[in-house]
Amino acid sequence: MTEPHPLAPYVRRFLLEHVVADRCLSRNTQKSYRDAIRLLLQFLAHHYSVDATQLTVEQLTVDAVRAFLTHRQEEHANSAATRNQRLAVIHTFLRFVARQAPELLDLAAQVQGVPQQRTASRPMAYLEKEEMDALLDTPDRRRPQGYRDYAILLFLYNTGARAQEVADVTVDDLNVDSSPCVRIHGKGNKTRICPLWPHTVKVLRSLLDNRISEPPENRIFLNVRGEPLTRFGIHTLVERTVGRAAHELPCLQKKRVSPHTIRHTCAVHLLRSGVDINTIRAWLGHVSLETTNRYAEVDLEMKAKAVATCAVTSAHKGTDGGKAWRKDRDIMAFLASL
Repeated sequence: MTEPHPLAPYVRRFLLEHVVADRCLSRNTQKSYRDAIRLLLQFLAHHYSVDATQLTVEQLTVDAVRAFLTHRQEEHANSAATRNQRLAVIHTFLRFVARQAPELLDLAAQVQGVPQQRTASRPMAYLEKEEMDALLDTPDRRRPQGYRDYAILLFLYNTGARAQEVADVTVDDLNVDSSPCVRIHGKGNKTRICPLWPHTVKVLRSLLDNRISEPPENRIFLNVRGEPLTRFGIHTLVERTVGRAAHELPCLQKKRVSPHTIRHTCAVHLLRSGVDINTIRAWLGHVSLETTNRYAEVDLEMKAKAVATCAVTSAHKGTDGGKAWRKDRDIMAFLASL
């Protein structure tokens, strides 16, 4: 009988060699892998009543994996999307283990059979032009913090950047001279260049004032203590602004608005302005054009609504003098004549 394989060494090699060194995944993705495996080990240790250091790969059975996923959904209210993300990490980990120890290939193959759950696709949230204008009008630009909030909202709308991307922008990334633009470091360590509107440049110049000559690694957007703003701070800023803007525009109360909603808003408004879908893909930093095509689908829905307003109604009389098809034989004759 073969000796069981300790789980801990494989976890260490997977995270350090595969995730960090070989694939060079972004820091946020590394944390996501780490957190999923940490939750799995905590569950298995409790499930088998052993210390996490004593777990073996052989204990990572199909039943144990299913029990872990059920536990996360029922006890911790994980969504189907979160459950699928945890499962994807387990699948990737066991594929790595099987390459290191081929005798565990059968175990890995069994766990690979645990399927992803279907997730309901939610309609993409974005703001209409008047709603976005209401957000931009809300901060009190006479106050330093209000001006900074306005600059961040405008920057989000101009660039369609994610909250973390906005938080990471440095003095060196910004070009406010000829051909104004900003270098954005996106997901997967990918970098893109995004043009800036003249008004955005004017606002950023005023915000930075003398800071434009600061060390290039300094962040652009700071909190009230002069420290770099985090993505959580940007989320809070947007939520706070929406709450205040909803007093003037009640329709905002029905929407959950986040920095990513403003990203969607940027894309939809660019599309409505006639910008081609490929340019929007590069603007937002999408790898696949399929991701960007979602915005085209939104636009098609708007066109369908416009067509519906001028569609011919059932009350319109055609060339048959307004007669209705009342008999089955008339319908069949009609179909046969086509």
